[in-house]
Amino acid sequence: MREPPTVLRRAAVDLDRPGGRARPGRPPGRTRRPAGLRTAWAPLLLTLAAVVYNDWVLEFVLPTGLDFRHSYVSELYAADQPFHKLFGSIEIVAAFLVVAGALLALRRAPGRLASAGWWSLVAFGASSVADVVIPMRCAPSVESPCEAVNPWHTTTSALVHAALFASMALLVAAAATDRPPSPLLRRWGPWVLGSALLTALSTVGPLFGRPGWHGMTQRAHLLLVGVWFVLLAAALWAGTRRRALPDAPAAVRPSG
Repeated sequence: MREPPTVLRRAAVDLDRPGGRARPGRPPGRTRRPAGLRTAWAPLLLTLAAVVYNDWVLEFVLPTGLDFRHSYVSELYAADQPFHKLFGSIEIVAAFLVVAGALLALRRAPGRLASAGWWSLVAFGASSVADVVIPMRCAPSVESPCEAVNPWHTTTSALVHAALFASMALLVAAAATDRPPSPLLRRWGPWVLGSALLTALSTVGPLFGRPGWHGMTQRAHLLLVGVWFVLLAAALWAGTRRRALPDAPAAVRPSG
């Protein structure tokens, strides 16, 4: 006598289970795999980017000669500064961490808004590299003949901020409309966006001939950008954990 077809054998195995009901949609004996290290790469890279992006804290241990209260962070890697190679290299590393994390997150973007937000973060990283490749020629906070507005560097800096705020706005909007939603981004994203925008606007004084204390607000802005990266990492990790939860078992009807 021939063996029963494969489908019938699987049905027989399922009917031997408690309750005698087959599990629909999944072959017997196969369980959902837990989220592995691959799904944790994007949160990890973005968390590292948050730390590396705030490399300005090295001012407290290095003799940069700049007053952090009244100098732009980009003056640290101005062409004539003693640590321009160090700070420029760190900025590029931070940009690559952001780009890599965003590209990995794109694979799990739940909708068009989220995809556009992650692509904006990729543009942020690319613009940050351009910001280093076209640095300020000198440090205007300590060199009076140095111009505060370097046309090309100012342009790349403007692109950095445009891409950053586009990513914030798009990902916050996606957190409220896409499915599944992101409670972390929906709750905290608007606060980070508003605070980062306010601190960014308060740094433009030197561009209009009114320098002073813009270094404090810019460094606060960079801290908020780091908070944004950490918030994205936490939201991605929470989404990974939700997807890794096992299916709820089907209810078993009492016999008789």
